[in-house]
Amino acid sequence: MMLDPVTVGVIGTIAVFVLLFLGMPIAFALMLVGFSGIGYLASFDAALPKVASTVWEVASFYPYTVIPLFIVMGGFASSSGITRELYGTFDKWMRRLPGGLAIATIGACGGFAAVSGSSVATAATMGTVALPEMKRFNYDPRLATGAVAAGGTLGFLIPPSIGFVVYGMLTEQSIGKLLVAGMLPGLLLTFAYIGIVVAWVKMNPAIAPASPEKVTWAQKIASLKGVWEPLVLFMIVMGGIYAGFFTPTEAGAVGATVLFIVAMVKGNLSWQVLVGALFESVRISVMVLFLVAGANVFSYFLALSTIPMEVAGWAAGLEVSRYLIHVVIILIYLFLGCFLDAISMMVLTLPVIYPIITALHFDPIWFGVIAVLMMEAGLITPPMGLNIFTVAGVAKDVKVETIFRGVAPFLLAVFLVVILITVIPGIATMLPAMMNR
Repeated sequence: MMLDPVTVGVIGTIAVFVLLFLGMPIAFALMLVGFSGIGYLASFDAALPKVASTVWEVASFYPYTVIPLFIVMGGFASSSGITRELYGTFDKWMRRLPGGLAIATIGACGGFAAVSGSSVATAATMGTVALPEMKRFNYDPRLATGAVAAGGTLGFLIPPSIGFVVYGMLTEQSIGKLLVAGMLPGLLLTFAYIGIVVAWVKMNPAIAPASPEKVTWAQKIASLKGVWEPLVLFMIVMGGIYAGFFTPTEAGAVGATVLFIVAMVKGNLSWQVLVGALFESVRISVMVLFLVAGANVFSYFLALSTIPMEVAGWAAGLEVSRYLIHVVIILIYLFLGCFLDAISMMVLTLPVIYPIITALHFDPIWFGVIAVLMMEAGLITPPMGLNIFTVAGVAKDVKVETIFRGVAPFLLAVFLVVILITVIPGIATMLPAMMNR
């Protein structure tokens, strides 16, 4: 007896989670279930070519080359010394404020995020620079590690962001507009994080002893040289995309070339650094492309099962506010963030959630920002927060439980920004709407 398509789709979705629980990589779990489901609902003669053509199309699609280029940008930025110079600048200007070193850490994370699309790279790189300094001034380990882990999430939101690239790949939205859409929310979240630090230190000054070292105005002015490189690069990359001079892929190539030249001029680009940056680029790019290919195969299977259309139609027909469904989606992402990494959450959920968003007439670009923000929350949500374990690897003398307690206040900032963008969508949509293309 043949099962109806919806039942097959439900069984397939459950099978994916079972395979993940058993330890199968998510890309292969999606491909296996998608292949089996297509074979059952259509034919196995159609299923195998579909898998092969999907992998080929994803791997050979020119716009997707933006991923390795953005990752290489981050590698060159780290090796060129930009990280230490950025932190030095923010440290000089913020040191006398309550929690000044933590504020400097978040500011430097935001600056580094503007030249790196990876949250893990931002957290790891800034952790090696900022944690020893905060330890030297007896900062509470919760505040020190929490600021680094939370600040690292900015790499997933502030463009160039791999999160927006993957969202655009999965939903066929303009990657350029998505990247531009993240600019104001990224700035807003940076200030929200800083607000958390100030409030926390005001309530408990003992967690961030005031620095006895005074910084002169001459030192502050001199330190500004650490800002010009990431600022100029951000203006070239994002300004070029916004003005329509570059596609995102071309902007990534320009940015990587500029940083390559900067690293060479500074004498910081060794053969080991170059090979390491290229290897990391290949590793992450292959992982992301396989995930997207797996998600596309699985999405095709779900389309045959009619589940996305049924769920979208059901949600659109509910006699409740569409914002109530929006809240439910946010809660789903919050729950999944406890167990899955950010990109895995996207590839698993968007085949079903994206049709709901379009059926409810939400702006896809706006929802992309909301989705990336919730992925950021997942990066610092127990028990699987990827940034937490990244910082734990850098701060070897701090327990993971301490870091989780340290990032908890910063989650409030993420939710506050989500609420603000929901109430004022223009924060995310204003700049993309004014783009030339």
